[in-house]
Amino acid sequence: MNINEKIQDIITNKISDAQVTVRNMGGGHFNLVVTTQEFIGKNTLAKHKLVLSAIAPLMSGPGAPVHAIDTLETMLPTA
Repeated sequence: MNINEKIQDIITNKISDAQVTVRNMGGGHFNLVVTTQEFIGKNTLAKHKLVLSAIAPLMSGPGAPVHAIDTLETMLPTA
């Protein structure tokens, strides 16, 4: 499993209906787009905390594969 797949997997394990797009920008930097019903009624900060708390294990410790999330786009599903 590559790092993009790991990021997708860890987010969907925490947010079961999430659709996740991961773009590896190199050097441990990533752009994410996460779409889920879980974001209904949440402000931007709460949405970002939900996603970032899921991937925190990939961002901590020496040799962590994720150095930074450069952009995090949070979206609601369209009807």
